[in-house]
Amino acid sequence: MVKMKNLTLGYKKEKILKKIDFKVSKGEFIGIIGPSGAGKSTLMFSLVGGIKVFDGEFEVLGHDMRDIKKKNLRKVREEIGFIFQGYNIVNRLNVVDNIVSGMISDVPVARAIIKYYKEKELKEVEKLLELVNMGKHALKRCDELSGGQRQRVAIARALASQPEIILADEPISALDQKSAKKVMDILKKVNEELNVTIISNLHHIDVAKNYCTRIIGINSGHIVFDGKSDELTDEIIDKIYEGEKREESDEEE
Repeated sequence: MVKMKNLTLGYKKEKILKKIDFKVSKGEFIGIIGPSGAGKSTLMFSLVGGIKVFDGEFEVLGHDMRDIKKKNLRKVREEIGFIFQGYNIVNRLNVVDNIVSGMISDVPVARAIIKYYKEKELKEVEKLLELVNMGKHALKRCDELSGGQRQRVAIARALASQPEIILADEPISALDQKSAKKVMDILKKVNEELNVTIISNLHHIDVAKNYCTRIIGINSGHIVFDGKSDELTDEIIDKIYEGEKREESDEEE
């Protein structure tokens, strides 16, 4: 699904990630860890373009990202869902309307404005509400919800476009422990039952180890670890963070 070989990425003249080798297969749940400024977000968001390619090979969903045309980049972005730390949902709209907004390729803007949804669209929304356990809140405005509930709405909206990949940028960093567990449990369910590939930046090392099938450790623009969760030893963690502050929650397994 993703192939990076000897890839160098950055912005303008600044090289952020250097000589990266990174492949992603269908159905993986990948956690990206490392100190602030290491290049975690650059790696993740390069998958939807907008990051300068200095050198190397770079493919996403069969498209060469080095010289991709706008129409093909649009196709790539339609296959990738987003979940952000700040939720990025419309608080003045209710839960159903926010989820439908993720069906942008199926629901024309004119219909969305007047909130005219077809039966098949509402059935899909119903399935997504059940998946994220938000059915009883379907008609609530999102500004009436807790942070954890908003993030679950964001997951449902990301899934509404039936993506191949979901990118989750620090999805639980603003949540309490209980809400964070609910969100991570849902992401794991999405990964295992729907076979959606998930790539997530995570602050908490133990969360990454508990939920991800594979962990990428980044430091100073280089991948210094790429392996299974049970291969992430204390020595490797020290190498990834090099004495910098790292966060480990007290969440029970």
